[in-house]
Amino acid sequence: VQLQASGGGLVQAGGSLRLACAASGRTFNRYAMGWFRQAPGKEREFVAAINWSGSHTVYADSVQGRFTIARDNAKKMVYLQMNSLKPEDTAVYYCAASPRNFYLSTDYLTQAQEYDYWGQGTQVTVSS
Repeated sequence: VQLQASGGGLVQAGGSLRLACAASGRTFNRYAMGWFRQAPGKEREFVAAINWSGSHTVYADSVQGRFTIARDNAKKMVYLQMNSLKPEDTAVYYCAASPRNFYLSTDYLTQAQEYDYWGQGTQVTVSS
């Protein structure tokens, strides 16, 4: 699976951005998809994930209620709608694919090592 993230940019605090991740490969609907981010000087952190069918999602506490992850299996796309952006959301955002699936909270794919494929990242900068 090859992943290509896009949609980053510069936005003022309180604004919105929509990130997109295009996937190649025939079995996109057999991968859970996740978004991670990495700010300068910090470790990569989990943002959101969605399971194979899109029926289940999970979010980091820091973005719950502001970000929404969605997928379109027919188009092989995954999206991250980011609203009410804050300066602390500034980071490079990466999409990732995992061959695992999840339904239960015990199976949530929130660790980077659970993902096998990564996109190149897209910069999101939120000004105050």
